[in-house]
Amino acid sequence: QVQLVESGGGLVQAGGSLRLSCAASGSILSLNAMGWYRQAPGKQRELVARIARGGNTNYADSVKGRFSASRDNAENTVYLYMNSLKPEDTAVYYCNAESGWMDYWGKGTLVTVSS
Repeated sequence: QVQLVESGGGLVQAGGSLRLSCAASGSILSLNAMGWYRQAPGKQRELVARIARGGNTNYADSVKGRFSASRDNAENTVYLYMNSLKPEDTAVYYCNAESGWMDYWGKGTLVTVSS
């Protein structure tokens, strides 16, 4: 199995920036895509960014131009650089990894953006 550990969440003011990190460990040789999802209270989980092994990245329309995701394949780590944060970005952010037909999830890290 694969273990994912997120870090970097916290409380920030609107317009501020934050960087999230996710480190993968365990059976990591077959990792394919990695990315970030988020879930706000009362809402369904949604895709934020997804990075294929080759570097192709998909972003949600709501974060495009403000967020940037990157991946270090050698260290099995993904990052999410969040800029111009808005209160509606407040959510629990989850790291995701795909290996074969399996999906793995981190426990999540809370990002709170104040007005």
